[in-house]
Amino acid sequence: MDAIDRRIVTALQRDGRMKLAQLSEEVGLSPTPCARRVSMLEEAGIITGYSARVDQAKVGLAVTIFVAVELERQSKDALQAFENAVRQFDQVMECYLMTGSRDILLRVVAQDLTDFDRFLEEQLMRVPGIRNTRSSFTLRTMIRRDVLPGGPG
Repeated sequence: MDAIDRRIVTALQRDGRMKLAQLSEEVGLSPTPCARRVSMLEEAGIITGYSARVDQAKVGLAVTIFVAVELERQSKDALQAFENAVRQFDQVMECYLMTGSRDILLRVVAQDLTDFDRFLEEQLMRVPGIRNTRSSFTLRTMIRRDVLPGGPG
C-alpha cells in the first residue's frame, strides 16, 4: 500500500458510502484510476466489506457484556469446536483468542440482564468444553473508533 491507497482506505472507513467522484477528489486521483485502486484493495482483502454503523441501544440492544471464557482444553480441535458453536450465536459480536488467564474474550450484546442471562444459560453454557466464564458489563462506551490508525503517510 502506498500513500494514496492509505488515503483511500482512511476515507472509506470514515464514509463507506462516499461517491467515487468525491473519493477521487479527496485522494487526488481521477475517477478511473481511483476506481481501479479501490477494486485492487478489495481484491487484496484490505477492504473486506462495507456496512452501516447502527446505534445498538436504539435497536433494543442496550447492554454490552464482555465474557471471558476459560476452556477445559486448548487443543486445536477444542478451539475450533468452540468457535463453530459461538459463530451460531447472533448475540456474539466479536470473539477473540487471548493470551493470559482467559482463553477467549467475547463481546456480547443483549436487550437487558434477563436477555443476557437467557443467552448464558440456554446457549453459551451449553457449549461443550467450557471450564468457566466471567462476565463484565459495560456502563458506557467512552471511546469507539471505526477508522484504523496509520492514515496517509
